[in-house]
Parts: sequence; C-alpha cells; structure tokens
Amino acid sequence: MLAFYTFFLGIRILLTAWRKQHSKAKKIGFLAGIGGFLDSFVGGGWGPFVTSTLISKGKTPKYVIGSVSLSEFFVTLSSTLTFFSLLGIHYWKIVFGLVFGGFFAAPLAAKISGKIPLKIMCFSIGILVKIWSIRVLHNCFFNI
Repeated sequence: MLAFYTFFLGIRILLTAWRKQHSKAKKIGFLAGIGGFLDSFVGGGWGPFVTSTLISKGKTPKYVIGSVSLSEFFVTLSSTLTFFSLLGIHYWKIVFGLVFGGFFAAPLAAKISGKIPLKIMCFSIGILVKIWSIRVLHNCFFNI
C-alpha cells in the first residue's frame, strides 16, 4: 500500500518541481502519527511516507529533508527504547547501529540538502521516490 501511495506522490513531486507553490502545512500531527505507526508496526515508512507527502504538498525540500531526518532519529530512538524494554537487549548491536547511524545521518542530510538547488532537489526526490516504489511493487508482485 505504501509503495502505491509513494508512486503517486513521486508523480506529484515531479509536478511540484516545475511550479512555485509553498503552502502552510496542515494536519502535521496526523501525518506524523501515521508515519510513526508505519515505521514501528510495518518496519519502515517514516522517511518515504512523511518526506514525500510534505514535498508533494509544496513544502521546501531543504526544510522537509532536514526536519524529517532529525525527527526520524527520535522515532528510531523511541522505538529502540520500547524494543529494549519489551524484548530485552538480545539485539543491541542492530539497534545501536540504527540509533548511531540516525544520529549522524540527520545533520548530514540537513547540511547536504541546504546546498542543492530547489528544482534539482524536487526532481531528484520525485525520481527516487518513483524508483523506490516501482522496485517495491516489482518485488511484491514478481518475486513471490
């Protein structure tokens, strides 16, 4: 379901790349709740779901990528603490790798996204979102 959704968001992001529309974000808490649920329950989706939705609504990619990456660190941290408290520390190396990687990836993503021109970033994100969606759909339907 997420791959279908992000495929159409990829198309919308590509259309957004050619127009200058920036609107005020609405229902951010609802979007964050769905993204957090997908990330924790399904095992991923915060980044693709939240980032592509915000960019497709015309938000500035530089702001979206940096803020979503930073918030993704806190989502991963809270998931980690929950897993530790419920499952114990049997898989601490994997969890530590996720938290450690997120700690360094968030500021790096914000810094890099601040250097790329807006149209190039929107176009690149739209293409990457579509490629990711097509890959997931292909694996789902043809690698059974």
